[in-house]
Amino acid sequence: MPKIRSITTFVDLTPDVADATIARMGAFLEDASQAFAKTGYQIQTRRMATQPFSSGLAPDGPESVPQLAAEFFALCQSQNINYLSLGPVRLQDDPRYIEVIGEIFRRTSGVFATVSIAEPDQGISLLRLWQTAVLIDRVSRITPDGMTNLYLAALANCPPGSPFFPVAYHGAGPAQFALAIQAADIAVWAFSKAATPAVARERLIGAIQSTVDQLVPVAEALAEKHGIGFGGFDFSLAPYPVDAESLGGALEALGPSFGGAGLVASAALVMNAVESANFPRAGFCGLMLPILEDSVLAARAAEGRLTVNDLLLLSAVCGTGLDCIPLPGEVGIAALHDILLDVAALALRLDKPLTARLMPFPEKQAGDMLEFEFEFFAGSRVLAGPVSTTRPNSALGQTGPSPEDLFQIKPRPKR
Repeated sequence: MPKIRSITTFVDLTPDVADATIARMGAFLEDASQAFAKTGYQIQTRRMATQPFSSGLAPDGPESVPQLAAEFFALCQSQNINYLSLGPVRLQDDPRYIEVIGEIFRRTSGVFATVSIAEPDQGISLLRLWQTAVLIDRVSRITPDGMTNLYLAALANCPPGSPFFPVAYHGAGPAQFALAIQAADIAVWAFSKAATPAVARERLIGAIQSTVDQLVPVAEALAEKHGIGFGGFDFSLAPYPVDAESLGGALEALGPSFGGAGLVASAALVMNAVESANFPRAGFCGLMLPILEDSVLAARAAEGRLTVNDLLLLSAVCGTGLDCIPLPGEVGIAALHDILLDVAALALRLDKPLTARLMPFPEKQAGDMLEFEFEFFAGSRVLAGPVSTTRPNSALGQTGPSPEDLFQIKPRPKR
């Protein structure tokens, strides 16, 4: 049975109204948790997401953000809100907002932050890619275990309203809420006994439809009762690190396995099924393939059957990007920059939202074992980091301020 990974609220948050806003969201989330629990669905977390950094979140500028983040999160904890996501540093924002993110993580243990690296109206910023790569490298060293990058992501072409963290943020206006669904288990069920692609597709559509048909009336009643808009469901088939809830395992149940050809067809079939179900949509509604959160993906990575480029290929047809990717501690800023460049270009060219949550592990080399006590991670091995082949000062190799920093990538024209 699927689980509700998160009930996520979206708010405009400013210091002068933080107490009242967070108290209101806490009361709503308590009521919502009880209401959805009565339907038989397990609610794993309660979360809140805010507007971007520069949109009134920190009126006194970047230097005030770490202290404000700590104060906001303390208020969240007092209201039983498990996690807080601060809206992204956008391309036009003061880069000092990027520089303070590390300090946010040093002061808190449940606050997420993101950096936008590609936006449809502005394109891709080479300088921002480099700044983000530097940030990922620095954040990896905040704690000896390298786990702090769990709270950081680069966003490419990501609109507001997704309930999954770390991408979640509020656009503007009245408060809303949306549901993030952990539903890889229904894909495992749908595909395990399907003899044909058509049967697999119809079984998955039916399972998704059955779930949302139970949850939509509850969500709509809550929205009316509390005066908070309902933004929809992100049905991205998120996994949990046991085989019965592995999206990687569900894909392999269709036939092709990781490490060989054919997975693109499997992923496309799944996406077609998700898109065919009828429900109010929020966020990605794609395939979520976080290596360390999926037991089968973690195992295939440990077997040497998965690479960063394999996951990028799947992102072209279905995915949410590169998520929880274990990399060597010394992967290097240039290599991180090149990975982000590909994610940004893919997101704009295909006109789809993608993220990158890259996790260099200090003192670890490619092939080293990784073991975790964190409930949502499975043991695996460090992937080989791609070697940076981008020449410094080439057209795509600029790393400093430049009049040509921003460049556009347009989607393919529709016929």
